[in-house]
Amino acid sequence: MPTEPIPAPDRPAPDTGVLLINLGTPDAPTPAAVRRYLAEFLSDPRVVEQPRWLWLPVLHGVILRIRPARSAALYRAIWTPAGSPLQTGMAALAEAVQAEWPGVVVRHAMRYRLPDLGTRIDELMAAGVRRLLLLPLFPQYSATTTASVLDAVGRHLRRRRRVPELHFVDSYADEPAYVEGLAASVEAHWQAHGRAERLLLSFHGIPERYVRAGDPYADQCRATTDALRRRLGAAAPPILACFQSRVGREPWLQPYTDAVLAALPGEGVRSVQVLAPGFSIDCLETLEELAITNRERFLAAGGERYEYLPALNASPAQVRLVGELIRRHLDPAVP
Repeated sequence: MPTEPIPAPDRPAPDTGVLLINLGTPDAPTPAAVRRYLAEFLSDPRVVEQPRWLWLPVLHGVILRIRPARSAALYRAIWTPAGSPLQTGMAALAEAVQAEWPGVVVRHAMRYRLPDLGTRIDELMAAGVRRLLLLPLFPQYSATTTASVLDAVGRHLRRRRRVPELHFVDSYADEPAYVEGLAASVEAHWQAHGRAERLLLSFHGIPERYVRAGDPYADQCRATTDALRRRLGAAAPPILACFQSRVGREPWLQPYTDAVLAALPGEGVRSVQVLAPGFSIDCLETLEELAITNRERFLAAGGERYEYLPALNASPAQVRLVGELIRRHLDPAVP
């Protein structure tokens, strides 16, 4: 999706910028666009920790020949007239945060594809930014996401003589404003639709060996789950944490979301509500995998009521959360 460059200011611009960063999305729901996206994403050694000599022939010789067409069909199921939900959601969030923080320059970027992270940094610096807060919108830290962003920033800045003063948010798994936003979303849904028998928290999975190697992601997912459970209190239904989007044959973090949903009706559970706390903006993994495919799986197993609760997206709660993170990391540097 093309992005407009930041225009030259008519008056002295703020010297502080905030860059909201997410994973990325294909430019279009077509096999060619998905292939470009997957080639960039799956070539990242932070994402797939395999020897390059072993992995890259499999990626280019098998995966990128088969997977793009299948994934493009899934993207078409969630694409909107305005484009990718992740792209439009990030743009809307950046615009909403900018309205609340006129003393800084707020933009968004993607780790993979557009708007390109390095290009966005160059644009911000050309607009006068000398102090930059990098805010990856991954609440729970993982080397596969947050650290990959920092890798990309470092590679880009190595080519610049002048680099900005950098501030970096590595996670916010139990940040009070984040937990409150999730809880308020759940409670609003309960008020409108009533409670289900289970509240399922579905986080994106990673291979178990990444955790054994020292990745704190699983601990931070548990921290989010525990904080939300405390906030919702004893009146909440049982809360289950599980992990989605597993690929390949090696063990990933468990329990697996799809397996849990397939098993619950056999345990007498007929209604579930599903929240994805690790996704700040709705995307393929929430709008298709959770809201469509896993709903069908639960109903086919004998379930009767399945409701997906949207991500925080560009809601006032998410804007407040981002504002709290800006204040904590930049105050008193910003007005």
